Amino acid sequence: MATRIFADKNMKIGGISPELYGSFLEHLGRAVYEGVYEPGHPTADKDGFRGDVLALVRELGVPLVRYPGGNFVSGYDWKDGIGKKSERKVRPDLAWASVEPNEFGIDEFMKWCKKAEIQPMLAFNMGTGTPKDALELFEYCNYPSGTYYSDLRRKNGAGSPYGIKYWCIGNEMDGEWQICNLTADDYGKKAGQTMRMIRKADAKGAGEEGAVKLVVCGSSSVEIPTYPEWDRVVLEHTYEDADFISMHRYYEYMPSGKNPLEDFLGSADDMAEFIETIRATIRYVRAKKRSRHNVFISFDEWNVWSQHAKRTAPNWVKAPHLIEDNYTVRDLLVFAGMLNTLLNHADVVKVACLAQLVNVIAPILTEKGGAAIRQTIFYPFSYASAHGRGEAIRTISSSGKFDSRYGSARLINEAVTHDAAKREVCVFLVNYGQSAEETELELRSFGELSCREFVCIENNDLDLRNTFSAPDAVKPEHREPVSVKDGCRACVRVSPMSWNFLRFTY
Repeated sequence: MATRIFADKNMKIGGISPELYGSFLEHLGRAVYEGVYEPGHPTADKDGFRGDVLALVRELGVPLVRYPGGNFVSGYDWKDGIGKKSERKVRPDLAWASVEPNEFGIDEFMKWCKKAEIQPMLAFNMGTGTPKDALELFEYCNYPSGTYYSDLRRKNGAGSPYGIKYWCIGNEMDGEWQICNLTADDYGKKAGQTMRMIRKADAKGAGEEGAVKLVVCGSSSVEIPTYPEWDRVVLEHTYEDADFISMHRYYEYMPSGKNPLEDFLGSADDMAEFIETIRATIRYVRAKKRSRHNVFISFDEWNVWSQHAKRTAPNWVKAPHLIEDNYTVRDLLVFAGMLNTLLNHADVVKVACLAQLVNVIAPILTEKGGAAIRQTIFYPFSYASAHGRGEAIRTISSSGKFDSRYGSARLINEAVTHDAAKREVCVFLVNYGQSAEETELELRSFGELSCREFVCIENNDLDLRNTFSAPDAVKPEHREPVSVKDGCRACVRVSPMSWNFLRFTY
């Protein structure tokens, strides 16, 4: 039986925030050093930023980047990364057993953001850091002048304030692996105190109270024992000051499992369950507080990550080769389904950060002094960020099912978006089945549709990946656009184990 997907213009999930296509840059491995920053590289500019990486970041379409961590931020003193580079202190990074030279700090990051045309999302240190440290960083970044840290920023070369809007109140403070991790109650109190100080400071620094957007730490995993109680307790401490609560989730292929492929392919449906749980927790606290305020989700770490891979890089060196997953076709399929899940929850997920951007579990991979390539996961993200705009549309699907460790999952995973300004309807399809699937699309109420583009990635070798010797082994294939009957009906033969993108205009 063919898969049938029905979508109507009036069945709106919600507006798609541009920040849904954010990413993440941490001082981890080669993400910064030899990633975005490599003085002496053939493409490097006068600031040491790799031009080839900047070009790929622009092509990827990332509007926002979270920085500087991640686990790194919980032991990081931002003051170590400002001023003359010759006078900056080299520090041990306890989070990743590495050496941090502090050649790249907040001022370099902001210069890079400007060149990449990216909005920054900064994280405060809530591990070894204090609310006072956070306030001083905020003053350094957002106050115009006339105070100690704002004038120090000007002395360091940035005359105008950075005007940073998005701020994370720490990172994964529920995790035992986190430097100076806290209980939900202790973190909630510390985060609440910090946020209230930042709100007061924002009225002077930004000129408009409430201009900044604040993200509190939610559960970093569904496996952690405190989930989802952590989220409830933290929100009860911070609800009125929080704009977002964070979510983090990674999935990996475990070949030693009983049904490794099916378990991996079911990841997107499990991700949806995670989102719904946090949505319910937000609603519960809102009701308990009798609040009119809305808190949304910042899914500011998500990706495929082989977390059980053994570390082979040496400890206590600068920029070791850490967690540089070389993504396969199999990874691409799961990644694309996760991206569809974010789109299908666009009403509550308003910020998301693909973790990470370069080298470390990233869509871009570089060689020191050499090339930069697109990984397999680069393509679903770049197509979604370019075309998955406007509003997410709810679908009704008759897709078949398969069993995974997470329960019953859909063979065809889909997302539909409508951009009224561009008069575009886009369909993102992933086939997790071993055979081709005849798929009927019924896209009503948009107008007389015409298919302008049909792009597919498929390969029988699920282990195939892009490498420096074969950078285009996996890439999109442009196919003949499908015909549309009655202005709204199209039949698509969806290849087995494939990602597909269809763009319609009216």
